[in-house]
Amino acid sequence: MVAFPAMRLRRLREGEPLRTLIRETKLSATDLIYPIFVTHGRDLREPVAPMPGIYHLSLDHLLAEVTEVADLGIPGVLLFGLPAHKDPLGSEAYDEHGIIQEAIRVIKQAIPNLLVITDVCLCQYTDHGHCGIVDGDRINNDATLELYAQTALSHAEAGADVIAPSGMMDGQVRAVRTALDEHDFKHIPIMAYAAKHASAFYGPFRIAADSAPQYGDRRSYQMDPANGRMALREIQADIDEGADIVMIKPALAYLDVIARARDRFDHPIAAYNVSGEYSLIKAAAANEWINEEEVTLELLTGIRRAGADIVITYHAKDAARWLMDRT
Repeated sequence: MVAFPAMRLRRLREGEPLRTLIRETKLSATDLIYPIFVTHGRDLREPVAPMPGIYHLSLDHLLAEVTEVADLGIPGVLLFGLPAHKDPLGSEAYDEHGIIQEAIRVIKQAIPNLLVITDVCLCQYTDHGHCGIVDGDRINNDATLELYAQTALSHAEAGADVIAPSGMMDGQVRAVRTALDEHDFKHIPIMAYAAKHASAFYGPFRIAADSAPQYGDRRSYQMDPANGRMALREIQADIDEGADIVMIKPALAYLDVIARARDRFDHPIAAYNVSGEYSLIKAAAANEWINEEEVTLELLTGIRRAGADIVITYHAKDAARWLMDRT
């Protein structure tokens, strides 16, 4: 191997034009998806306290938000809904006039080319806060699948472009794929929350979505954070059931899982840069402990470098502006 002084790797870092030319990982607004929280009511734009810059939006404010997203070159949004009421079966999740279904219609009527991805789960809609039907002290996996299928179908009928089942029930991708195919939605892809870990980084989201479990936790269905090999088994299972895109969540504490998945699978990989990861950056920046722009773009690049094709992030709008300023 050639060594110093014949080999001088700094030659390739001497000036910005050359650094840009040989840069291995590129970050663009087109790599990003922006999550949005929608709620019933009118003239509501309520800040989510632990997530500065993120809001609960009523439908009359949603249009301005998604117009800004589209204008920034971000290709799509991921929708989460806050229902008007909750019950044991999360019935608004699959109500044709539910908040997500109405939000899809608003977006597709105004900006038909904006990609609308919908989260399919029950935790925001159930009065107990769990992601499935509670049967005694357990989650009834198979009974829950029927409600996921109904929810996915209602989203597709409203005009969703991509369905994203997130409850981590065994067989959820198969149930959703079957329902879509049987109702002539064979063209709609599934982005599966394939390796979704039982993470402490979800805390701010659970406030934003009002989705914290009222008792117990989600460790019987979300993945043990310590298990990397099982994450690959979960991803393989979802691919076998018909997933078109697979997601790893969270992102930053699971870069190794993203990298291992990239080496093993040819499917597109999404990584969810989750609420707690976002809030840490915002809190440190508010205290002037870090340069928010530099740190945010570095971490998003790191997620891409690990192997993610798609990054779902609350930083998307800020990152798109910063990237635009750098071109």
